[in-house]
Amino acid sequence: MLRPPPGNDSPGRHSNPLTEMKTLHAKQISRQLKSLPQWSKRGKTIRRRFEFEAFPEAVGFVNRVAVRAEKSNHHPDIDIRWNKVTLALTTHDKGGLTGRDFSMARECDEVFSRFFAP
Repeated sequence: MLRPPPGNDSPGRHSNPLTEMKTLHAKQISRQLKSLPQWSKRGKTIRRRFEFEAFPEAVGFVNRVAVRAEKSNHHPDIDIRWNKVTLALTTHDKGGLTGRDFSMARECDEVFSRFFAP
């Protein structure tokens, strides 16, 4: 858990909702989704479908995402359908979307564009 810098005892002062584990409100979510145009909000999750040439590439993508998810200790829900992978992100212990979800979405996009984009 992130703590405020020393001498900053007032909540919210210099806070960054994307690095804290606070549930984001609707305006913050909309703002974040603008920078992630292929992701969409559904309920308390954000999700994106990725498409690949075939099953091995889809699984390779999932394996690369898994490494990053382990490092950040934030794991997407994953659905694999032959050459399609759908990732869904939410912060389960907060009951909604936090900055961690959007950070992980960017990580997933980076993996896709770096290793799998046409």
